[in-house]
Amino acid sequence: MATWIIIAAIGIAIAIVIAVGIERRSRREREERRAEAGEHREKAELQALRAREREDAARDELDRAERERAAAHAHTRRADEIDPDVVDESRSG
Repeated sequence: MATWIIIAAIGIAIAIVIAVGIERRSRREREERRAEAGEHREKAELQALRAREREDAARDELDRAERERAAAHAHTRRADEIDPDVVDESRSG
């Protein structure tokens, strides 16, 4: 067999080994990126859930505050109705 054929075969074998190695590394890097992306998605879902829970709690708190404010206004109106020192244009006659 001619020397150049042996050298060419060795060169081709080396090129194939390098190509396979590059492909394996690339595949492993893609898998690592997929895993990292999955972790980020899980964290995002958890944070979104926490945010929704906090929004719900805030809405509940706002509802309670509005009810308390309405009750305070009702007490103020009643106090004004019965207080003889409060001047009310609709009561004067």
